Amino acid sequence: MQFLDIHDNDFDAKFAAILARGEETGREVEATVLEIIAAVRTRGDEALLEFTRRFDRLEAASVAELRVTDAEIDRAFAAVDEADVAALKLAVERVASFHEKQKQQSWLSTEETDVMLGQKVTPLSRVGIYVPGGKASYPSSVIMNAVPAKVAGVPEVVMVAPTPGGEINPHVLVAAKLAGVDAIFRIGGAQAVAALACGTATVPRVDKVTGPGNIYVATAKKLVFGRVGIDMIAGPSEILVINDGSGSPAHIAADLLSQAEHDELASSILITTDRGFGEKVAAEVERQLLELSRESIARASWDRYGAVIVAGTLAEAIDFSNRIAPEHLELAVADPFAILPQIVNAGAIFMGHFTPEAAGDYLAGPNHTLPTGGTARFFSPLSVDDFVKKSSIVWFSQDGLNRLGADIVRISGLEGLEAHGKSVSIRLK
Repeated sequence: MQFLDIHDNDFDAKFAAILARGEETGREVEATVLEIIAAVRTRGDEALLEFTRRFDRLEAASVAELRVTDAEIDRAFAAVDEADVAALKLAVERVASFHEKQKQQSWLSTEETDVMLGQKVTPLSRVGIYVPGGKASYPSSVIMNAVPAKVAGVPEVVMVAPTPGGEINPHVLVAAKLAGVDAIFRIGGAQAVAALACGTATVPRVDKVTGPGNIYVATAKKLVFGRVGIDMIAGPSEILVINDGSGSPAHIAADLLSQAEHDELASSILITTDRGFGEKVAAEVERQLLELSRESIARASWDRYGAVIVAGTLAEAIDFSNRIAPEHLELAVADPFAILPQIVNAGAIFMGHFTPEAAGDYLAGPNHTLPTGGTARFFSPLSVDDFVKKSSIVWFSQDGLNRLGADIVRISGLEGLEAHGKSVSIRLK
């Protein structure tokens, strides 16, 4: 962990290593993923079975055997505690309620009597969601990807998830059922993304792939973009906490570690105007690390990509935050609403001392699939908009074309496109 002062001459150089984490995909990773995509595109199910045996140690005679059955989902419900089912159901309801407010309707404008313009909003026909496995199981990722798709009106949601050794977390299956997932396959990695993008005899081709994964999954999404849509290229998770010296050091330490335990590349940063408070937070992090079951992961993240930064003023802290555009931003200050208007780049903003980032991860309502690595400068959280497409509607009456046609012809002439202009002039009186 680095303890830095924003006014140090070498501050930018020291902080650059944190910002650069996870930036390099590496030629070897990309070459491997290209081979996997090509194999799935040309050999379909056969390649999927081969990669599943190699990477997930899972034998199957056909990809159809890798599809989760209704009986398995029923057994998952039987195995999961009723209180856990109730919590997941609450999360689905709250996330659905929030995303319902994002829905847009098709519209037509009749401001002009001889021209009608509008927009048609249509749900995607089929989407694929990737749910990570391996180091942890993420029923919340199922909810955050499937629920907005269903709220948007997507008829078919296909889920893929790696299941090393064939085991799949029952909570993930319960979340999938509650969120409205239509099909689940025990496949993961770049091969799962390729199957969704290209389609095989068993896995249907989708219109869009969403959801986070490791570097191979992220690279595969990047490489299949254009064949299908994607939500974003998700990098390592990150949290930035802005603090004015108020609140509890123990609370903020816990919030920093909530990201550090994700993986070794996660970044947890506190920027505070109170050096003494920052020192207390750093000490509290060290104490709480000893209590974590995922201590080794969290410690690696904190040691390499954690930082406590001292700023002279709250304005400096806000400017710093806007420059790095964090995925998760906590405003752990006495009056968060006073500084909210000054925040221009952030994936999600958590307000005050009693709104830990974990509330947003699970059931506050807004989506937890957020832009990382500074992409909050131009990307938004996953939303209903990601699961619809919009078509423009244009209608001219004869009078409307007569009224506007001459200018259309004139502009086409400026571009030297004679046939464009003639398609209009041939209709004019």
